[in-house]
Amino acid sequence: MQIDRASGSGPAITGFSPNGYKVEAGTFRGVYRALTITPDSVEEWDAPAFDALSPESLADLLAGDPRPEFLLLGTGATMRRPAPAFVRALEARGIGVEAMDSRAAARAWAVLRGEGRWVVGALYPL
Repeated sequence: MQIDRASGSGPAITGFSPNGYKVEAGTFRGVYRALTITPDSVEEWDAPAFDALSPESLADLLAGDPRPEFLLLGTGATMRRPAPAFVRALEARGIGVEAMDSRAAARAWAVLRGEGRWVVGALYPL
């Protein structure tokens, strides 16, 4: 699927398929099977099993300055709820968690960046 590029700065997820996410913007070009994304960067992500997801598995992503408003968590092909302990740990840091299937998360990234929101994303493969 192709996604229209939003007006926000930084890397844009411009498409996705079972093979990965297509990312474009300036020097950010590539296809990533699973990824973490911020307004300033995109990285291939060696995603843990969903049930093993912890704040430590996203430590670099969550340590940014400024602190993200929330984590946009793409849970794969279907919507899954992260463990309550994971959500509580992030909320204790002042970071909300928005979980949705990864297709919806890729589309939401474009909308949120178009609004200039300072969010980060971690998207599991489809």
